[in-house]
Amino acid sequence: MSGTASDPNDDVVLAGEYILDLLSQDEAAAFEARLATEPGLRRLCAIWAEEFSGFADEVDPVSPPDDVLERVEMRLFGSSEREGRPGLWQRFGLTGLAAAVLAVLLFVSSDFLDQGPVPPEAPAYTAEIAAEDRSLVIEAAYDADAAELYLERLSGAAAPGRSLELWLIAGDNAPVSLGVLPEDDRAVFTVTQELQKSLSGGVLAISDEPEGGSPTGAPTGEVLATGAITDA
Repeated sequence: MSGTASDPNDDVVLAGEYILDLLSQDEAAAFEARLATEPGLRRLCAIWAEEFSGFADEVDPVSPPDDVLERVEMRLFGSSEREGRPGLWQRFGLTGLAAAVLAVLLFVSSDFLDQGPVPPEAPAYTAEIAAEDRSLVIEAAYDADAAELYLERLSGAAAPGRSLELWLIAGDNAPVSLGVLPEDDRAVFTVTQELQKSLSGGVLAISDEPEGGSPTGAPTGEVLATGAITDA
């Protein structure tokens, strides 16, 4: 196992090793115990899984001689403690050595964590924020444990020199800004404790604003898209 669980950088490595089935049985069990209580680890695993799943589509399965995988694993791990635990590389049709090399290449790649935020596995609330003609469509999912609202833009973008701003509308209350959408398709907004209670039954809206967002604290441009917040 690489490093200690207290270092976020080490958690990136641990998640990759776990997805590739490089951990011993005891290490994997300890990691799985943390997965049950740490959403951040689950997100790292999701990023790794997405990275590796793309390679699976491009690799033709190859069946090595019967003794090759055993000899490679003995050379890499020095024991047979991993017997009985089929790894990701078996499902992809890769040899153990190829998967290990792939893990190293992905980890050192500067693009590894540039995939953007990962949606929560079990959101408390969801919403589709869409224009009537669907020229702008954004999916939203709220992670109650992390108090974070995940957004993924499926279509549309801000006009040149303008910004898209996200608003929460609860009942007859005035819209409250949650922030300006970045240029990236994926984004996460932290929802304050005061606003969390307003999510249930609320509405999310996107307005067209001057670059950097509304200068008044209220929508000043056209409301481009809206979506009701519903229980997931």
